[in-house]
Amino acid sequence: MSENETVETRGDERVELLVGDTNNDGKPDLWAVDTDGDGKADLFQFDTNGDGKVDITMSDLDQDGTPDEVVDGDGGLPPA
Repeated sequence: MSENETVETRGDERVELLVGDTNNDGKPDLWAVDTDGDGKADLFQFDTNGDGKVDITMSDLDQDGTPDEVVDGDGGLPPA
């Protein structure tokens, strides 16, 4: 993993399909995002320490369920 790297996505859109608060602190810490408008998530982001910032970003370019790229931080694609 590298920090402050921009991840490649399938498109330029950002449709948040799932936003979750896994630690019940009232702030989102999980995002599953569709970037190409096909209704399937291809970008996944996680706030692992509860500070409200994305700590890990994964992209699945071929949507096979296995991340193609994993970076530290928001991957240049912060949540809305």
